[in-house]
Formats: sequence, C-alpha cells, structure tokens
Amino acid sequence: MNSLHWSQHLLVVPVLLPLIVGALLIPVNQKRYVLKFSLGLASCVMLWAVAVALLLMADGGHWPAGIGVYLAANWVAPFGIALVVDRLTALMLVLTATIALAVLVFSARRWDRVGVSFHSLFQFMLMGLNGAFLTNDLFNLFVFFEVMLAASYGLVLHGYNLRRIQAGMQYIAINLAASLLFLIGVSLIYAATGTLNLADLSGRVASLGPQDAWLLQIGATVLALAFLTKGAMWPLGFWLPTTYASASAPVGAMLVLMTKVGVYALLRVWLALFGEGAGALGQFGFFALTLGGMATLLFGAIGMWASQDGGRMAGFGAVISSGTLLAVIGHSGSGVLASGLYYLLGSTLAMAAFMLLIELIERIRPPGAALLAITMEAFAIEDKPEDPVGVGIPGTLAFLGLSFAACALVIAGMPPLAGFVAKFSLFHALLAAAPGPVPATTWLLMGLMVAGGLAAIISLMRLGVRTFWAAGVTMPRLQFTEAISIGSLVMLCVLLTMQAGSVFDYLNRATEGLLRSKDYTQRVLGEPPVQRVPGAELRP
Repeated sequence: MNSLHWSQHLLVVPVLLPLIVGALLIPVNQKRYVLKFSLGLASCVMLWAVAVALLLMADGGHWPAGIGVYLAANWVAPFGIALVVDRLTALMLVLTATIALAVLVFSARRWDRVGVSFHSLFQFMLMGLNGAFLTNDLFNLFVFFEVMLAASYGLVLHGYNLRRIQAGMQYIAINLAASLLFLIGVSLIYAATGTLNLADLSGRVASLGPQDAWLLQIGATVLALAFLTKGAMWPLGFWLPTTYASASAPVGAMLVLMTKVGVYALLRVWLALFGEGAGALGQFGFFALTLGGMATLLFGAIGMWASQDGGRMAGFGAVISSGTLLAVIGHSGSGVLASGLYYLLGSTLAMAAFMLLIELIERIRPPGAALLAITMEAFAIEDKPEDPVGVGIPGTLAFLGLSFAACALVIAGMPPLAGFVAKFSLFHALLAAAPGPVPATTWLLMGLMVAGGLAAIISLMRLGVRTFWAAGVTMPRLQFTEAISIGSLVMLCVLLTMQAGSVFDYLNRATEGLLRSKDYTQRVLGEPPVQRVPGAELRP
C-alpha cells in the first residue's frame, strides 16, 4: 500500500483555488468592493505561496527527476487526467501569480469597480492559465485554454467604450477561430496516435507508420496554427496591437501573460512530439518556427517604429518578444532555450509594468490633450473610473519617469538591465550552438534582434520625450496601490539582473529536464495510483 503525501495535493491548488474563489464571488453584491477585493487578494497571495513552494520542491529533489505528478481521481495515466509540475511549469506558475498579484493591487479602488464580475472573471482567468501550465493532456489543455479565453472575453470589454468593443469583437472572433483549429488539430493527432497524453505521445511517435506519421504532422501543423495565433506570430498576430491599445491597463497586463501561454504550449507540445526520441519525425517544423519568429520580429519592429500611441507600442513590443521566443524554440538547444526563458521572464515583467504605466502616463497629458480625447469620445459608450483619482505623491513625476526608463531599457534590450543580459546571452548561445560556420539564418536572426531593439528604443524615447518634457505637463494623481504595483514589477526586473547567475543556473536545470523527454514520460506513465485500505486515512 502506498499513500499520498500532503504536498502532492499542492499540484491541484492552482486550479481549484481560483475556481472556488471565483464561484464564491459571483453572488456577492457588486457594491461590496472591499470584500470582493479582499477575497481576490487572498486568493492571489495563496497562489503565489503555493507556486513558490512547488518551485522549491521541483528544484530541491522532492520528486524524482524534479517532476511531480498528480493523478486526478486516482486514475493512472494515460487513461486519467494527470497534472504535472517540473521546473519550467513551476516557474510559469510563479510568474503568473506575481503579475496577477501586481495587477489586482493596481486595480484596487479603480478598475475593479467598473462593470460587473471583474474579480470573478479575473479568478477564472487565473484558473485557465494555471491549468494550461499544469496539464499533461492535449484535450484538457484545450479546456483550460477555453476557460482562460472565456474569462478574457469579458475582461477585454471591461470598462467598455466604442473602441474597446470594436477591438474586443475582433479579439473574440479571432480566438474562436483559433479554438476551432485547436480542436481539429487535437482530433487529427488522436486519430494518428490513439492518445492525447503528452507523455504517452512522446513514446509513440517514433513507432508510427507512414500514413499515421503523415496524419500526425498535419494535426500538429493545425494545432500549431492555433498556438501561433494566440502567441501572435506574423501574420496570425495582426489582432494583438489593436487589442492591447484598447484594453484597460490591468487587462492589458494580463494579456501580456496570455500571449506567452501560446508560446509555452507550443514549446511543450513540440518538444514532446518532435524532440528527443521522435525518430524520423525528429526536428519537424523547428526551422519553420525560426523563420516565422524572424518574420514576426521584423513585423513587430516596423510596427513599433511607426506607432505613436503607447498601447500600440506595447502591443508591437509583445509581438517582438513573441518573435524572439519562437525563433529560440526553433533552435531548441539547451543553452539557447535557457537564454530564451530568461528573456521571457524579463520581457513579460517589463511589458506588464509598461501596460500599467501607460494609464498613469495618460494623466500627465496637458488639459488640451485631455479635452481633445473627451471630444473624440463624445458619441461613444463609455464606462470608466471617475477622474481625478488618488493623491498627489511627492516625486510622482520622478517615479513615473524612472519606471518608464527602466521598462524601456528592458523592452529594448539596452544595458544594464535584464533585457540586455538576455539578448547578450542569446547571441552567445546562438553562436556557440553552431557546430561549424555560423549559418546565415543565425546572423539574420541576431540582426533582426538588434533592429527590434533599436526600433523599440527610438519609439519609446520619442514617447518619453513627448510625455515628460512636453510643455504644460501636470502633476498626476495616483493611488499608492498603483505605485506599489508598478514599482514592484520594475524592482523584479532589477533583481532579475542582479541575480542573473542564480536564475541562469535554475533555467539551465529546467531546460535540461525539458529536453530529456524520456524522464518526463517515465515519471508520468510510471506514477502509481494510491491504494486505499477501507477505513484508512491519508497520512503524511
């Protein structure tokens, strides 16, 4: 008889906790703002604590090979639902909880009081995000994606006006089409292999016959289109800049994270299907991902250079980030992936902070600019927090200016912050990964990364000069919670730079485990169910 250690149940908490809290918040009266915020905040704090605990257990030898497995309903894989945590999953859970906590605090006393069901939708979005990171099954990945997207549909329209409604309808239509592709791709993969469990798929790919292998490639390609639409690869990501520019500040910050989920899912599925042990199908599609990533980088750089609005700059900055990560997946080497994950951490934190910062920057605009904006919205439906809000904090302009500069440096990849460390390490890893002469595609990728950084710094400098050095700049009023949220994310970018050595050590261990698909397969398929004796209780 074996028993389940209490720590194993932590794997299901990131899914169950936001589900329960979100459901409990639905019947609470909308005017009970403090109660709703308190419950949502408690949930996010607990999610962060659980995510950190899972990270420490995954990296501390608590589980064999650093992989924890939870068999839902005690059904053995691949027949039941298995939730799996390794170093990469735990890292994404920590990143999600950190950004969610900052966004929720930022929304206090302002955006959470606009519209209805903000806190419930926010919790359901977290459930979908966490479930997408934890699941080991393609169909359940589809389910968690739909939960995440359904919540995001309501949040994208939160604080609605005409522009937001138009962008929201486009966002919903595109994602519904991507969900259809997702379902078709999953169906084709099941028809070819007879399973949707990633660990089981990894062991079956090499033994497929020619017809099944051909069907698997078609299914994987259709599935990739769904992931790449959500991950904003060119030309599938045309919707992203408009949606970012139209969404409210806290929702825009969460969209930054949602974009990375598509990239994460693609990385997981592609390494499981066509990584180590895939036989003749090994490395299928990796070069196409590199080319797609470079095209996305070029598109994002041109779009950012041409943008005048802060929201659209953030959108194209996210496109540049996605293009870089897709190209990194295409190379799939251990050192390149570790540098790419470091880039993911820094760019996501900086972009989330920048999305929150844009709203505060808008309050600096001269009265004439505000009057023009009001005139442009005169005939639009508008539901937004009343202005002015907050209090005048001493040194507000200095705080906003320094935060803006830090975000700009990380997004553009300029020294001395994490963006520069990430790009420098990527260049080193790309050059070191070449066994002989460096391929032309590698030089082209590096050139596009430099061009993307130049486009970003020129655009952001132009926005900063126009905002902070313009005539008639007013002292903005903001809540302390808004300053704390942005300041925390910026400080995390600084901490990421200062602790780059320790972070890279962790990421190297994470990527080594990610590339060893056999260990992953053995841990998931070899996890035994709990044998219970009648009358016996689970013991620690």
